[in-house]
Amino acid sequence: MGEQSSELLNAQAHIWNHLFNFINSMSLKCTIQLGIPNVVHGHGRPMTLSELVDALSNNRAKAHCVCRLMRILVHSDFFVMQKISKNDDEDGYFLTPASRLLMKDNPSSLAPFLLGMLDPILTEPWHYMTECRKAIADAFPDLKCTVFNLPHVVAGLEGNKNSSYVAGDMFEAIPTADVVLLMWILHDWSDEESLRILKKCKEVISIENMGGKIIIIDMVLENQKEDDNSTETQLFLDMLMMVLVTGRQRNEKERAKLFFDAGFSDYKISPILGLRSLIEVYP
Repeated sequence: MGEQSSELLNAQAHIWNHLFNFINSMSLKCTIQLGIPNVVHGHGRPMTLSELVDALSNNRAKAHCVCRLMRILVHSDFFVMQKISKNDDEDGYFLTPASRLLMKDNPSSLAPFLLGMLDPILTEPWHYMTECRKAIADAFPDLKCTVFNLPHVVAGLEGNKNSSYVAGDMFEAIPTADVVLLMWILHDWSDEESLRILKKCKEVISIENMGGKIIIIDMVLENQKEDDNSTETQLFLDMLMMVLVTGRQRNEKERAKLFFDAGFSDYKISPILGLRSLIEVYP
């Protein structure tokens, strides 16, 4: 019985840990927005809590909030506690290699990438993962919505009267449709692979449904030149594609070449989704 109780408690702790893991991410976001890595670095030596609170121009009554924020960041190895001096019992905060990457003026800074990935436009959709298909179907009762993915992804999923799940491989065949939505798809694939995907899409919307189109939700590089942070984040994600898959983030010229090489006649780019754009491609 004792072993079962211990196992149950460990399982609960495991779930709780994963449940609240988002607090680490949001704590990092808060740290960057407050400029704490730069403040601590600029101090030149371990920085006490009171010095940090003063430097942040915080209400001293909120010092406990800064203390608790720093406590979780120290636990997560983003800061360390060091003695101010050999003759001083007081500890101060000091940067780690990880927090140095959160400094805004560091050429290798990951701060823009972190802020971009934690922007509500990217985090909010996670709350609706199980509802988005139903929401589209409910909003447009005459619309037939097909979710197309690999067999192991859609196995066991059930549709309803105007939505369904179809298993398959987009490199082989795509279900007939008036509109094909590719959301964060093409950036995973090389130009050659993306061209194959686009040609498959064109086959099903131009032969069976004249007047159809493809809607692509993805980044368009260099479309936010006036915003250095957004551009930098897009470039980070381009590097991520290079490291993880065969794909890349593309600028408008590179996208247009793909569209025209696939046989499409025109396209329209609407930069209305923050770092991403809505792209309509016409046969």
